[in-house]
Amino acid sequence: MISVAMDGPVGAGKSSVARESAKKLGFIYVDTGALYRGVALYTVRKGVKDTDEDYAQKVEALLPEISVEIKIENGEQHIFLCGEDVSEEIRLPEISMAASGVSPIPAVREFLLELQRDIARKNNVLMDGRDIGTVVLPEAQVKIFITAKPEIRAKRRFEELVNKGVDTTFDQVLNDLNRRDYQDSHRAVSPLKMAEGAVLLDTSELNFEQSVESVVELVKKVL
Repeated sequence: MISVAMDGPVGAGKSSVARESAKKLGFIYVDTGALYRGVALYTVRKGVKDTDEDYAQKVEALLPEISVEIKIENGEQHIFLCGEDVSEEIRLPEISMAASGVSPIPAVREFLLELQRDIARKNNVLMDGRDIGTVVLPEAQVKIFITAKPEIRAKRRFEELVNKGVDTTFDQVLNDLNRRDYQDSHRAVSPLKMAEGAVLLDTSELNFEQSVESVVELVKKVL
């Protein structure tokens, strides 16, 4: 099986580029960030806040209650939380921030790690996240670190949220993005960084189609 690990910061276009690239390659696309968002959504619904003094302990205590699944329906990935399709709800800004809170917790990472690896063992996959090439799939045949300038990433994310009807501003999105960048790159467990042997793909000056083509060409070199 061929594994492609794609890492990068929020708003870099990982999900959309990875999804389309996987489709062109005939691979299974796995958005690992969606799994963390599913866990985050559950904690938010339970009233657990990252400002709580015993936040990590509260989140860990909830894990036995949580079931997160990836299902492919009509060619699209859907995330099911305890049997409920939450694919849209997990994309809300407040859930994005909550996901950044739960993701550094070792118990959460261990909870989701085997699920991610099991998918890769059974399929040709293009998996995206923040520690795929460094932790989840360190033996992946292709490792890509996709990024873009913060202002470019914020603009893309802002337009995406506006199109979904979310009431926000560019400045708010940029501030959230910078805060998540700092949290993700400075966390003690599996911080966001470029994996050894990874190819850097800066999409600041590339459109969507050019970004996809770049990824497909990198993968085809090992097929």
